[in-house]
Amino acid sequence: MNTIVTITVVASSERTAEDAIEDAFLTIGDIEKRADFYSPESEITSINKSAGVSDVKVSPDILSLIGKALSVSEKTEGAFDITIGPVTLLYDFHTKQKPEYDALRKTLPLVNYRNVVINKNDSTVYLRKPGMMIDPGGISKGYAADRATDVLKHHGISSGIVAIAGDIRAFGLKPDGRPWKIGIRNSRATGTEDDIMATMELTDAAVSTSGDYERFFISDGIRYHHVLSPMTGRPAGMCRSVTVIAPEGYLADSFSTGIFILGPEKGLRILETSGYGGVIVDNQGKVRITPGLRGKIEFQRNP
Repeated sequence: MNTIVTITVVASSERTAEDAIEDAFLTIGDIEKRADFYSPESEITSINKSAGVSDVKVSPDILSLIGKALSVSEKTEGAFDITIGPVTLLYDFHTKQKPEYDALRKTLPLVNYRNVVINKNDSTVYLRKPGMMIDPGGISKGYAADRATDVLKHHGISSGIVAIAGDIRAFGLKPDGRPWKIGIRNSRATGTEDDIMATMELTDAAVSTSGDYERFFISDGIRYHHVLSPMTGRPAGMCRSVTVIAPEGYLADSFSTGIFILGPEKGLRILETSGYGGVIVDNQGKVRITPGLRGKIEFQRNP
């Protein structure tokens, strides 16, 4: 998934662990192949090419992933929107390319998750407008971590952790009987010594962080990063980072993106209403956390 993936398990034997981990990696690879926004051979590309023309039959994983994404869009008031694809293509963070106003103005009307039609009976997906594009980058890693966890459990693994970059799904306890320990990255780290802002214990839950430091460039003193607002087409500017703790990876992954775009005040309200935990660092570096996490996070230093 264009990033580092690590899987750790607690098992009764090395053979059991190896078989389980191998199947989990195969599952992640299969999802990557089907959900790759940039691959000409993926199911997502097939959907995008048929926008406004015809529906496309898809695999159970892609149908499930898109259905879950649309549900999160509703819960985040459209801040998370997988139809951001046409806007995504206007940016290139390697060459420091950003769109002009006219390009954004023409592209933004194509971004609307309500124009995605799913037929569960036929396992098809249809985009109502020509030019629409699904970009599942804000949910696919968390979803893949969930599916990998399912595979591990199917092999009889009772404890483990799947980490796809900043998307982490943990279950069970470590051999010493304690929960897994997770670090939250400092959004303005200048070196390895101050890379971790805080730590927390995690079990039978998922955590994901969205930040303006992952893919970005500075132009004329402005930070352009990859967390793009569906409303403006511009990088969201009210947060530096958002970490969400939720029961499943796809929820933590997509909500961290949506909350980043909504900003601290509205974001905290939605997290509390949804029953998820969150650590939000706003654009001034102020840290806000949901009430349920107070006393459960150990801060190493200021962000």
